[in-house]
Amino acid sequence: MKTIFGKKADMSDIAYRDLSAYRYEVFVNRLGWPLDCPVGQEQDQFDRVDTEYVLASQDDGSLCGCARLLPTDRPYLLGEVFPVLMHGQPLPADATVWEVSRFATWASSANRADADANDCINPISNSNGLDTEGDLMRTRLLAHAVLERAAELGAKRLITVSPYGMERLLRRVGVDARRSGPPVMWGGQLLIACWIDVPA
Repeated sequence: MKTIFGKKADMSDIAYRDLSAYRYEVFVNRLGWPLDCPVGQEQDQFDRVDTEYVLASQDDGSLCGCARLLPTDRPYLLGEVFPVLMHGQPLPADATVWEVSRFATWASSANRADADANDCINPISNSNGLDTEGDLMRTRLLAHAVLERAAELGAKRLITVSPYGMERLLRRVGVDARRSGPPVMWGGQLLIACWIDVPA
């Protein structure tokens, strides 16, 4: 697995369409999110010209992971959609605090013998899909690639909207994560805002 970093302007039109199609497959088809997006292409208002992406690909070039990084001194998912998860604490609005969203690892069954329909990891779904060493390895590599890129961007901390079990999962793959407060029921699942320290 290899990882690449960049903005939309750094990608070819085909590469960006592939990312949007990958996100649609993971978040809409497999995880069932009711997102307002065109069939086959998942994008939202936070996919801007300044948005940073971390992409993971397999040896054949097919995507097997993605994440999105947004600075909190501009609009971001937690601040615009999920502020209740901060329980009255100030929302981050600092160039040294970035949000990670649309984090997922999934390899299609065309490229993996052990892939199945629920084999996805992401911050606002059930924390499933770590049944094999390959799943755990992909999640660890993508998470640490996100931390690497965040450090390059000047981030000291990350924040993300996460399911109740994601704090423990992140720690399992070596990421220093902690919740900002008690979980909140949202859309049938318990969610937390999760802080992640970015190593210097």
